[in-house]
Amino acid sequence: MSDEGLAAVSRGEGMDDSGYADALKSDFERIVDEIHKRIVGQDDVVELALLTLLIGGNSLLVGVPGLAKTMLVQTIAESVDLEFSRIQFTPDLMPSDITGTDLLQEDPESGRRELAFLKGPVFANIVLADEINRTPPKTQAALLEAMQERRVTVQGRTYTLPEPFFVFATRNPIELEGTYSLPEAQLDRFAFEIVLDYLGEEQELDVVRTTTSVDDAHLQPVVGAARLLAYQKLVRRVPIADAVSRYVLALVRATRPGGPHSAELADRWLAYGASVRAAQFLVLAGKARALTHGRVHVGFEDVRALTRPVLRHRLLRNFHAEAERVSVDQLIDELLEVMPTPTEKR
Repeated sequence: MSDEGLAAVSRGEGMDDSGYADALKSDFERIVDEIHKRIVGQDDVVELALLTLLIGGNSLLVGVPGLAKTMLVQTIAESVDLEFSRIQFTPDLMPSDITGTDLLQEDPESGRRELAFLKGPVFANIVLADEINRTPPKTQAALLEAMQERRVTVQGRTYTLPEPFFVFATRNPIELEGTYSLPEAQLDRFAFEIVLDYLGEEQELDVVRTTTSVDDAHLQPVVGAARLLAYQKLVRRVPIADAVSRYVLALVRATRPGGPHSAELADRWLAYGASVRAAQFLVLAGKARALTHGRVHVGFEDVRALTRPVLRHRLLRNFHAEAERVSVDQLIDELLEVMPTPTEKR
């Protein structure tokens, strides 16, 4: 797409011209191809990670060690030609290690000493918060303002982060010693919780062969920051029918136990349901998914395909559900069964 075309998308013009949507779909497919030069399988994971970029959100990657969570984020950053930064979260990590700090420096010309702000690793386009649950809540909270406001405040001064800006955080679900729970307020700021699982036998064999050879795949950047920002604005202009919006809201409200619209499963198994952010991300991600699938409108299938990653980290099970080992994904699947779309109702 030309610079003029990008400028038109940024201004919100030309939505009647399907060429913009075609360009997004084409670039999306090219990025996927580039990522798969290095990442084997994990098609759903790759799709959700790229949808995160298109909606301007943040995502939490959950999986056992060795599933290439870190490599995936690094590869995405290379494929979209964005500045990448990795923060290894540890128990002794301080907030200033993330945001940056003021240092006393001497001006070589005047000899005067002045405070100068030294930017932390959060000043990048794509920030990987590796093993985010290994650091105390005080340090975890240092990311809250960055994730929500796209800025950080240090010593009373506010610094704007570069655009676009994304946080991908990883969490190991099997290690409990030396880890801290993520605050619900921080979890709610992640658009998706993306779960990585083991690959199939043939794919795992392909990983072993690839990673034990000398062949290093060279990635070709597909889009840059300007084009990605333009696509984000295009995503927000995708129309959504009132019936689809109301279905999204019905799903979210049904997860809130004790409410007038709560589902029976929520009253039985949940302590808290999803916030309004869940509905916002379901709609926004549905718009992005529609474009990547070659459509310029949101369908019920988009909503249902995204319900798991949008809701799974926002539903808090009660003691009864934990004792019975009822998983959040099981509850979401049951929710989708008891709440069919208007087109499925008889």
